[in-house]
Amino acid sequence: MAGYKLKILFILLLIGLASLSAKTQSVNLKKEYGNTLVQLADVLLQHQLKEKGMPGFGALKCDYDGVLHTRASESVYPFAVAYKITGERKYLEAAIRTGNWLIQQQEQNGSWKETPEEWTGTTTDQVLMLMLAWDNIAPQFSKTEKDSWRNAIHQAVDYLHGVMTPEFASINYVATTCATLAKAGIFFNDRKYADRANELAHRTVSKMDEDGFLNGEGGRTHANKLGVDLGYSMEMSLWGLGLYAKLTGDTLVNNAVKHALKSHLYFIYPDGSLDNSWGIRSNKWTTYGGATSDGCQVLFSLYADEDPRYGAASLKNLEYLRQNILPNGLIGYGPQHEEVMDHPPCIYPTFTKAKNLAMAYELETKLSRVLAKLPTEESGWVKYFKTIDVAQLRTENFMATITSYGYKDYKAGAKSKYMYRPAGGTISALWVKDHGYLTASSVTEYSRPEPMSFPEAPGVRSLTPRIEFTDSLGYFTNLFEFDSRMEAKQAGSNRFEVSVSGELKDKNWLAAGVGYHMKYLFSDSAVVKTIRLIYHDAWPVVKIIEPIIHYKGMVFTKIDAYTVLISAGKHKFRFKLLSDNAVLNMGKGAEHYWAPYPALKAFPLELEIRPAADGFNQEISYEILVL
Repeated sequence: MAGYKLKILFILLLIGLASLSAKTQSVNLKKEYGNTLVQLADVLLQHQLKEKGMPGFGALKCDYDGVLHTRASESVYPFAVAYKITGERKYLEAAIRTGNWLIQQQEQNGSWKETPEEWTGTTTDQVLMLMLAWDNIAPQFSKTEKDSWRNAIHQAVDYLHGVMTPEFASINYVATTCATLAKAGIFFNDRKYADRANELAHRTVSKMDEDGFLNGEGGRTHANKLGVDLGYSMEMSLWGLGLYAKLTGDTLVNNAVKHALKSHLYFIYPDGSLDNSWGIRSNKWTTYGGATSDGCQVLFSLYADEDPRYGAASLKNLEYLRQNILPNGLIGYGPQHEEVMDHPPCIYPTFTKAKNLAMAYELETKLSRVLAKLPTEESGWVKYFKTIDVAQLRTENFMATITSYGYKDYKAGAKSKYMYRPAGGTISALWVKDHGYLTASSVTEYSRPEPMSFPEAPGVRSLTPRIEFTDSLGYFTNLFEFDSRMEAKQAGSNRFEVSVSGELKDKNWLAAGVGYHMKYLFSDSAVVKTIRLIYHDAWPVVKIIEPIIHYKGMVFTKIDAYTVLISAGKHKFRFKLLSDNAVLNMGKGAEHYWAPYPALKAFPLELEIRPAADGFNQEISYEILVL
């Protein structure tokens, strides 16, 4: 009898533990979205010009450049939702003020310029936020305001109805316009907007490849655009298509987005960071997302009922985003913004993420969601996306992205802002459990294609691991190799191998006579890199650069000619040259190894290799070990 009672008690204990586990795996996402939204709305309100009669009354002033960005008035919707959450009139008044100011800036053709620049495609973002805000605050309008807002909305959607196509804009604007026009069809009870939204949505999903990656963010060939950017897809395009499908019941588009989301989920890392290290617009990658794109919470909210992992991904990314909110309340450009930047960030990341959270809050239908592990939280796998030539893998300690994505902007060539992303088989993101990014990527050469969005950063060097040399013909690196060949496979129990071959090239994609073959071997505790250099027409001194992300408190100690110990809190790493045909240098030019995007700094480890005295092959091998 006593044994029976013990058995019953044991069963009850297991039930209790299971119940406790279930509780810890559920969350009120709506509350999480609302809490951070109100926090961001408060800081946006601090930036609003609130004195009646003053120039710009109702606008939001940017600390970075002092500009009254018209796009910042997309804060109208976060303000409106903050009013809905709290009932505090200060948010209602803020929403009405910024909406009224935005309407005063409208061009005669119905568009808004993205001040201080001339681009008008962002009209779709602005008018959609006005329509969504209307649903929450229109009962509080005066008759004059109601007429003014309705007229401005009508002019803007008519402008979009007339001009928006993939020939006019990058694909994220087209995708957003699908949602905007679908909403306009309901708002004005006019079928023409819904018909146009349907046409644009089907054109947009026709540009998805079989893995679900959306083309159309790059430069033009003839009239059309190609090129994949995961960040803009997750934070702009896919939610635009998903919201359109929700408003119209378009199952074809809805199914396309659901298919795409299954691939895109792999790019939410275990800590919640969003890996757009390799995308063609990764020049604005912040590690939490993009500096001027909206955010992934709205996308995951649209599809949270489909898979419990989507709610988990949304929450993890939100928690990671919170770590990038600066003491002044604004969202920075990355984890080390205050260490590498000497001025406040532009207001863009703050209002874009706020509008995303406002949409996520309104779309979330449940007060509690059971969460599930992300694919990237599970170890022991390698995944190769053949359509983009990108591989990912996860072992016990490591998560990595290796990119050979070969998109080329043929028309613009080296002048293209899309052709300085990492490529050539580099590890564009290397993450370590309970540490964060050990290496990460920034542009190969920094420039300011949009001065509004890209701060001055003279003399910075790329954070991306690379092979390089400079001679009389110029600078050559694997990062300019957009025709590399990659293979990925499992090489044993929790061991994975990725191999890449190519040529060291200049920014014009011209080779100078040194080929390479790289083999990465990942295990639970180590990454071994073996690089074979092939000298066939040139014999320069070649350097292999490994910039290690340098967080506060990290210490780099050179033990001998082959070994560097890296102390990073509770983690210790060993960088060891396994072959004896290179010189290991530590910290050369370290002051230049930082980036605005992502806001990180690094400490460079450099291997210097002289050409072999005989033969045309030379192999260098080194290891990064978690101690």
